[in-house]
Amino acid sequence: MSQMITTTLTVNGQHHSVTALPDTPLLWVLREHLKLTGTKYGCGVGQCGACTVHIDGRPNYACLNPIKDLGGRSVTTIEGLSHNSSHPLQKAWLAEQVPQCGYCQSGQIMRAAALLNDNPRPTRQEIVDHMSTNICRCGTYVRIARAIERAAREG
Repeated sequence: MSQMITTTLTVNGQHHSVTALPDTPLLWVLREHLKLTGTKYGCGVGQCGACTVHIDGRPNYACLNPIKDLGGRSVTTIEGLSHNSSHPLQKAWLAEQVPQCGYCQSGQIMRAAALLNDNPRPTRQEIVDHMSTNICRCGTYVRIARAIERAAREG
């Protein structure tokens, strides 16, 4: 039986000390310990992208990252992208009417934000390739690509 550990990490710019079992996924720390419920549970095995967050500025699946590996690291969730939905991607998502059920959208936006951080003017093919790791069960892929293009254009 594992012993609880205490880990300190920065989430959305705020330092947090979390006590949990070492293998507790970041997803559960965010949702249950820190009450940041914007990051969604999709599959739990890193296949859908619904739980995408940024760890040290890079997109990662929160379901696959145990808390024992995150001490001192910086995590950004959808709540940390913008406090008032003013991020260009969030505005483009609304303008392009991307969401249907909306479940995967926080993960989609976080993956798209990483793309635009690395490549502010991606081609359609670069968008498609980068976003291919995230599943939208409603099939709004064309609208997702248009929203990313709009955010890149209107920044």
